[in-house]
Amino acid sequence: MSLGDINLLYSLAGLAVGILVGLTGVGGGSLMTPLLVLAFGFHPVTAVGTDLLYASATKTVGTTVHGISGTVDWKVVRRLATGSVPATILTLLVLAYAGKRFDGTEHVITVVLGVGLIATAFAMLFRRQILAYFAHGIDEMSPRGITRLTVTLGAILGVLVSLSSVGAGAVGMTALLVLYPKLPVNRLVGSDIAHAVPLTLVAGTGHWVMGSVDFHLLLSLLVGSVPGVIIGSLISTRISDRFLRPILAGTLAIVGGKLIF
Repeated sequence: MSLGDINLLYSLAGLAVGILVGLTGVGGGSLMTPLLVLAFGFHPVTAVGTDLLYASATKTVGTTVHGISGTVDWKVVRRLATGSVPATILTLLVLAYAGKRFDGTEHVITVVLGVGLIATAFAMLFRRQILAYFAHGIDEMSPRGITRLTVTLGAILGVLVSLSSVGAGAVGMTALLVLYPKLPVNRLVGSDIAHAVPLTLVAGTGHWVMGSVDFHLLLSLLVGSVPGVIIGSLISTRISDRFLRPILAGTLAIVGGKLIF
């Protein structure tokens, strides 16, 4: 591939999504995958597979920054990966098997994508209420119980992300805040990003093997999104998060509903 393979329209889409990710912290999959499906007409499987490798590249950069800053709890990352990596591999095997024998794979992925977007919107809008609701029960849980729930969370994210590329951002982060209320938020953010690297890399590689990754699209998206994330991060302090999140959550809920129905 070369610079001549870059599609400026897709790069502009990557730039816009990158800015929104930098502003709000919402995972790119929640924004990029439905954009590729609904606006640009990509096959859902191709959109998911390409977005997973796109996420793996961008999350690697984020993990490096957080790792240098010491804001990654590798114990939490290992627990999540213990559940997510096997679940991802199993999901990809089932997806490959079903894709060869059934015609409904595209519909399943579209529905899971829609549900994932609605769940993301719900987690964004009601994060405080969710944390307050589960706070007492988590305080009484043993460390072993927390470990098991973290591994289970990883498995759920593995299935959801493999099918839709959505879920590791707002949904996963909300769950981590519930499970580890005493850990600094920046360490949980760093841990969530670090866990997304092996998760999206394994899932994206699986989709690549199945032939559902468009590398020309991937290059175009990265050209736009990398500066977009930087721009969004720089101006995020000047724009109220209270204003942006409800609008973004509402948009995700509407798009999710459109994909399902």
